[in-house]
Amino acid sequence: MESENLSALADMYTMFVRIGRRGDLLASFKTYVLLTARGIVTDQKRDEEMVERLLKFRSFADKVLQKAFVDPSSVTPPAGPSTSKQAEVKYVTNKEFAYAMTDAFEEGFKSRRNKPAEMIAKYLDKAMRRGQKDTSDSDFNAVLDRALELYRFTDDKDVFRKYYHRALAKRLLTSRSASDASEISVLKRLKERYDPEFDMGESMFKDISLSRDLAEAYQEYRLKGKGKEKGADGPKFSVMVLQQSVWPFSARKQNVDLPPHMLDQVVGFTEFYKKNHKGHVLNWDHSLGNASIKATFKSGQKELLVSLYQAVVLVLFNDADEISFKDIKAMTSMDDGDLRRTLQSLACGKKRVLEKRPAGRDVNDDDKFLYNPDFTYPRYQVRIDSIQAKETPEEAKRAEEGIETDRKYALDAAIVRVMKSRKERTFEQLKLDVVDAVKNHFVPDIKEFKKRVLVLIESEYLRRDEDNPELFFYVA
Repeated sequence: MESENLSALADMYTMFVRIGRRGDLLASFKTYVLLTARGIVTDQKRDEEMVERLLKFRSFADKVLQKAFVDPSSVTPPAGPSTSKQAEVKYVTNKEFAYAMTDAFEEGFKSRRNKPAEMIAKYLDKAMRRGQKDTSDSDFNAVLDRALELYRFTDDKDVFRKYYHRALAKRLLTSRSASDASEISVLKRLKERYDPEFDMGESMFKDISLSRDLAEAYQEYRLKGKGKEKGADGPKFSVMVLQQSVWPFSARKQNVDLPPHMLDQVVGFTEFYKKNHKGHVLNWDHSLGNASIKATFKSGQKELLVSLYQAVVLVLFNDADEISFKDIKAMTSMDDGDLRRTLQSLACGKKRVLEKRPAGRDVNDDDKFLYNPDFTYPRYQVRIDSIQAKETPEEAKRAEEGIETDRKYALDAAIVRVMKSRKERTFEQLKLDVVDAVKNHFVPDIKEFKKRVLVLIESEYLRRDEDNPELFFYVA
């Protein structure tokens, strides 16, 4: 198996069948699949490669079933003039080996909680950002389907939903998705084939559609001459108005200070929006915005496609050729981490429209930044990608704690619902009912389930029978 020697596996299968020991080979094959899948899933040092390794292993295991572990099957030719032909022999996969492979892969996959579901969501995010490029529609869909098939093996559907929801939102808002059609297709497949409760996308696409209509209405408002004092003649401006309950982002506590001509646009749109939607509150978030900037270099004019944070920094160099890190921070009020990553992308990457002094990969407090007049690029449009913040161990831990907290609330709600309808249940009955109630989201840890029962007893939602400690009653 490790050397992927299909012919040797086929010979081995034939020999074991001849001596009546196919069951021994079946047991060994099942054990190998289980240990290999478990090894990949639990290898924390190679988490980023987890999905690729699982897909590669599963793909080869499928080949083994199709090419090596096969039995002859006679096919009788149809009646007719050529009935003198002998029956054709075809080979079909042995079903016992196919079932064993699926069972072992599933068991190995479930050797670790939460992380596999998270990595599947992140793998799909990369695929959707990359798009199909030069591949055909069928090949691109095959790549997505192979990853989606892994989703059927996870019990932690709530984890997958959480990470996929956030990644989908970022792709849509930053226009980094392969296409809306691909996004809708994946969401449809997830819902129809794997998870009936996976319906997060509908409201998000509806918000985007309504935002486009709103942008057109605002453009007409500006062209009619209304609100000219608020930047009606300024640069092109578009905005997405989103329902906070639909999108997985909380309102930012601190926003960047926009340059006056950008701020005028924001103020103008706010006034327009409040005239038409009284009682609504707008919370601005510039972290996912983007911009198109015209820039002049010695080689000629370029159009820079950048994030809004990058744009805010770049326009400062309209008034100065050199600015220190501390001064940029004071002028933009940008979060320290966001500012360092923004300056890195502009002055330390492959497309350096700014220069950093002293040179180096890291941005330090005493660094100075200069406009780079010698910047060159073969195309007129230059996309400068932002540097994504790496997830720190502390952030990963907080994300895990958030998932566990959500699960506690889900368990509490399920226990109370079951007891309210049943009035009394033994511990085992209650456990089975609750597991069934939350199975479409996650499989609860039994220790945590016991803790939640005790918490609900202390909170006087449940009462334990005085004579039988295994029997519980609902307290109305």
